[in-house]
Amino acid sequence: MASTEYQSHSRRVSLPSRWSVGALIIALIVLAPIVAVVVLALFPTENIWPHLMRTTLPRYLSNTLILMVGVGILTALVGTCSAWLIARFDFFGRRWLEWALLLPLGIPAYVGAYALVDFLEYAGPVQTGLRALFGWQSARDYWFPEIRSMGAAIIVLSAALYPYVYLLSRNAFREQSAASDEVAQSLGQGAFGRFWRVGLPLARPAIAAGVAVVMMESVNDFGTVDYFAVQTLTTGIFSTWLETNNAGGAAQIASVVLLIIVMLVLLEKTSRKKKQFFNLSTRHRPIPRKMLTRGASAMAFFACLIPFAVGFILPAGVILSHALGNADHWRDPELWRAAAHTLTICGLAAVIAVAGGIFLVYGVRLSGQKLPRKLLPVTTIGYAAPGAVLGVGILIPLATIDNFIADSLYAATGWDPGLLLTGTAFALVLAYCVRFFAIAQGAADAAMGRISPNLALAARSLGRNQGQVLGAVYFPLMRASIASALLLVFVDCVKELPATLLLRPFNYETLATRVHEQASLEALGQAAPAAILVIAVGMLAVGLLARANR
Repeated sequence: MASTEYQSHSRRVSLPSRWSVGALIIALIVLAPIVAVVVLALFPTENIWPHLMRTTLPRYLSNTLILMVGVGILTALVGTCSAWLIARFDFFGRRWLEWALLLPLGIPAYVGAYALVDFLEYAGPVQTGLRALFGWQSARDYWFPEIRSMGAAIIVLSAALYPYVYLLSRNAFREQSAASDEVAQSLGQGAFGRFWRVGLPLARPAIAAGVAVVMMESVNDFGTVDYFAVQTLTTGIFSTWLETNNAGGAAQIASVVLLIIVMLVLLEKTSRKKKQFFNLSTRHRPIPRKMLTRGASAMAFFACLIPFAVGFILPAGVILSHALGNADHWRDPELWRAAAHTLTICGLAAVIAVAGGIFLVYGVRLSGQKLPRKLLPVTTIGYAAPGAVLGVGILIPLATIDNFIADSLYAATGWDPGLLLTGTAFALVLAYCVRFFAIAQGAADAAMGRISPNLALAARSLGRNQGQVLGAVYFPLMRASIASALLLVFVDCVKELPATLLLRPFNYETLATRVHEQASLEALGQAAPAAILVIAVGMLAVGLLARANR
């Protein structure tokens, strides 16, 4: 049973089990940083909201909205069109491009930003080649677009994030029935007409979901916009907190970011509810791919190759050339110290997040109470919340607790323990767990949902308790899903930059922070080895994703 019962004054009272209590505690821990941000924003020690409204906030907000809309539109166009070509047509290189278009997911956007600037800057190969070709002597002799700009940030983020839209829309196009396509064709609609009038409306919910994820990721980004000198709400959190030392102001900016994220989530859910389509045919037939002519095949090939080249070949090629050309930096002990830190804290966060996700889902399934079930979907909000927002919501409350513990121990024993929570990697691991808990929880929920409850009932009838049922029945059947969740959480932790920059202890580097700091100093040769390691880890997640979506 899900609870322990006892008799008191002829009334039967039900106490929640340890599984239900544990699930409730995990849910509250995941939600605590979000609540802390809201509380800090509403009750700051120094209210600078009027000052923010008059000075920097309008610029931060307008730049963020421009970035979101620009990245959303570009990724929608690139992801949807490439998915349509891959799903509907046969052309040269289609089989290879179908999976190659996913590879940019393995390269963080900030790495792409460093590579693009290195490739296109004045001393880069493009401008150097142009000067040699046309005999130009200096930048005054020709015009070249500004690289560190809003437009470049939109292109870099779009190249890194379009696979979200591509993957979801490709699956949506694949699942559409041949019957609807044949009806449109019988009414005289050509390939474009069938795409515009049938295929696109049916895939719209999937496209909207992908674009919503992309826009949330663009709000979360710090490394790219900081490198391109684009002032967004995320950079505003850093500057308000670290430069002006105003935590309340940072929380107020973070609350604006949270409001935008909530609006995006609600907008995506609303659009999905208004556009629901059902396949009423009992004999579903996929739409056969059409073989293109040689000219059309070449056009389709290059249309799909361009986003792959910009999102993967360019950044990977530039970073790899620097890594190979600066082999001595591979022997830098700081690099391997950062790698060890990354492996330790990201591995620990992945294990804790996945274990917590399994415990939470199992506890909610055992509980007959409504509160844990209602909290289960709410715990996924951490994935939507940007890392900088979580940094504010975690570090400020933990610093208060830290100082209280240190002062109490010093007053009682005369021993100063230092900062036990914020002075170690504890805050960083907590942020990773909260940020990527949705991945672990989603994997556990999906895996448990595929297991028949009759197996658990049979084990209970044989005398197994709830913990033994989890270990002996559920865990062996969930092993593959658990391994996938561990890998995905680990990879996302490795790539996470804003929360790591805010919460890492003093003089504590990870691979992500090493790449950012060295590239910010224009030392891309020193940043390249760490970037290669981050990309290599990202490729593991892309490989797993491609395998799951065959």
